[in-house]
Amino acid sequence: MLIKAINDLYGICRLDTNQPVPGWANNSRFYSITRTFEELSIVCSQESIPDDVICEKDWRMLKVEGPLDFSLIGILSSISTVLAQSRISIFAISTFDTDYILLKNKDFDNAIKALRNNGYEIA
Repeated sequence: MLIKAINDLYGICRLDTNQPVPGWANNSRFYSITRTFEELSIVCSQESIPDDVICEKDWRMLKVEGPLDFSLIGILSSISTVLAQSRISIFAISTFDTDYILLKNKDFDNAIKALRNNGYEIA
């Protein structure tokens, strides 16, 4: 399975659930917006995030090359297991076509090494 390393830095933001989606959220090549009953969560380029927004910065991204068929089982589970065994925390985002795995920048090189050691091809 091919996994592509994305070199940009991202932030994961938390806003109140009743807030409208802010304009700065879509100023990024990649962004993900999720509204739940408790929060509005936005992942985007960290350079787009205003200073007054609650967020975690310095995340890097791995993209599982897709599209992935919905009948495939355990892709995210197997990747997250390898990373968990290396004590690396993740933030996962799934779309219709594929999965994205965000990792803290400080853990990125160790994550690449762990995945390669377990047979994953990283581009």
